Amino acid sequence: MSIPTTNAEPEKPILECRDLHVSIGGQRIVESLDMRVASGQSIGILGPNGVGKTTLLLALAGVREKDSGAVSLDGQDMDALSRREIARELGMLTQNTRFAFDASALEVALSGRHPHIGALGRESARDIGAARQALEDVDLKSLAGRSCRELSGGEQRRLALAVVLAQDPAVVLLDEPTNHLDPARQVAILDRLWLRVHQQRRCQVIALHDVNLATCYCTDVLMLFGDGRWEFGSTAEMLNAERLSRLFGCEIRAISDQHQTVFAVAGAPARA
Repeated sequence: MSIPTTNAEPEKPILECRDLHVSIGGQRIVESLDMRVASGQSIGILGPNGVGKTTLLLALAGVREKDSGAVSLDGQDMDALSRREIARELGMLTQNTRFAFDASALEVALSGRHPHIGALGRESARDIGAARQALEDVDLKSLAGRSCRELSGGEQRRLALAVVLAQDPAVVLLDEPTNHLDPARQVAILDRLWLRVHQQRRCQVIALHDVNLATCYCTDVLMLFGDGRWEFGSTAEMLNAERLSRLFGCEIRAISDQHQTVFAVAGAPARA
């Protein structure tokens, strides 16, 4: 698959941050970050472990306090919105999958519909249909009646994603969505998310470890260096051997054929 390209003409952003400063434990994650996320965009966050990819996603979701700056959702300051209002437009898949209560996979997926249901309302046939479709989208349809606690780690990860898909927000923030998944599942899940972005005009921000997945599934890349510095641009511009070597602090080579450019660590030769 070739490197995706950004939209030809800028659209109104769904999620936007302006002059955003975020830190954790005295470590600055980003300084003066300006980023606009519009429909059709899939933005990958790359950087070494510990640079704050998760912390930044939580700040963008409005669940972690920022130092300064503004985050807006569909043109409205997120600080002025209730959590229910935010959840109707923004969903997040966290890095760790935990289920607080025992429930069937269908019941867990159905929880993604709660932001759309009134306080005294009940799930409609449409809500149940959306939950079933989300399970089908992550290939868990046959396990709809199974307890969430009886699922494997990979199945639980896919179920957590099904909750977000059932929620159907305009923008999703995804923290390592392919954790605990084998390569075939990784591709299937990222394919599904890619189609959602481009066929349904949604957008997403994904924290990834695998640079080669970013080449296939991201239109833009945000690089975090761990000291507040960041670089942002199109995938074609950002993903090259020089930039990635500087980002990860080791030599990375680009290997190309007629289909794709992949990146590999240029390790030292083994010694006898």
